[in-house]
Amino acid sequence: MSALGFIGGIIFIIFYLAAAFYMGKRLFGWFRFVFPKFNLWAFLIVFAILVVVAFWALMPLAYPILFIYGVRMVGGYLSGFFMYLFLLFALGDLVVAAMGVVKLIKADAVKKARFYAGVAAVLIAIAVTGYGAYNATHIIITNYEVQLSRDPGGELNIVLVSDLHLGEVFSERRLEQMVAYINSLNPDIVCIAGDIFNDDFYAIKNPERAAELLRSIETNYGVFASLGNHDTGPTLGSMINFLEESNVHLLIDEHVIIDDRVVLIGRLDEIPPWIRGDGFGVMQRVEFSYIMAAVRTDLSYRGLSGLPIVVIDHNPAHINEFGSEVDLALFGHTHRGALFPVNLITNAMFVTHYGHFQRDSYSPHVIVTQGVHAWSIPMRVGTNNEIAQILVR
Repeated sequence: MSALGFIGGIIFIIFYLAAAFYMGKRLFGWFRFVFPKFNLWAFLIVFAILVVVAFWALMPLAYPILFIYGVRMVGGYLSGFFMYLFLLFALGDLVVAAMGVVKLIKADAVKKARFYAGVAAVLIAIAVTGYGAYNATHIIITNYEVQLSRDPGGELNIVLVSDLHLGEVFSERRLEQMVAYINSLNPDIVCIAGDIFNDDFYAIKNPERAAELLRSIETNYGVFASLGNHDTGPTLGSMINFLEESNVHLLIDEHVIIDDRVVLIGRLDEIPPWIRGDGFGVMQRVEFSYIMAAVRTDLSYRGLSGLPIVVIDHNPAHINEFGSEVDLALFGHTHRGALFPVNLITNAMFVTHYGHFQRDSYSPHVIVTQGVHAWSIPMRVGTNNEIAQILVR
């Protein structure tokens, strides 16, 4: 891990512990209001265990055995619950404090008002967690129609998925759903825009079955993929071997010309400075101009010209790298924030964090998908697991 990653981790831990202390204090006060003799030490032990389990779910740790997998699953739901509980406790306290300042409630009624605000916070957090867990078990299909400036020789049916996070809880179950949906769409090309794995290849419970499912995807021209920031680490070699065995054509800053109709480029993701040092090993993202030089040479050798260029990338922070030479750029990574109100943050962070975008007529069409699986917290609130079908003309 880099120095920046270490510092960021320390800041996150401090914030997490501060939030846990605040929630613990509010919950204990809530229990004490109802049960004046409620035991402090019993509460502290139970709450500390829950806080640690929730923290486990947020860490990119290896978890190859079923018991730890189960702990991470429970911790994922706890993390989502605690996030909403913290926000709702804070909102309730602010509302009660404001009502006290403007004299809408008397000073001697503030304690009771905070108790009822806490009751509402707990009940709403439970309800939202339940909804988010249920919503995360479904996949939606989003349809786009894109008219390119260069003719692909007739309509192309491109299916875009990203963020499979194989090895994450329920990811293999979601993979089975994903393949069934993809085959129902009769795609010409399937593009996987990174984060196929979840940091550790050996976290996949049944890699043989996962490879079998990927091999069962039915397309006219094949399945193509790029690597994302979670497709990294010491097991990268096993990840690449798995994709080869799964008939997934991995493009690492490479291109392929499909049926003399379209050029497909797969970009290696750029490793953020906080990612552990092994990353993609010796591989590094190259300048896009080098890739385009290779594309032009290949097209000239084949006697082809005027083919549309489609790029599979992972992080939409790279949008500005592509100009008029690219017709369509496909991204994932953002999960559209996954949970409200986090999606407000991702919307502010990226030029576009979801959907179809084109800056102007000289810029490529951009599609950013929400991802087919949640990461870390197995919940979806205000977003969906998604497969994008793009009809290109």
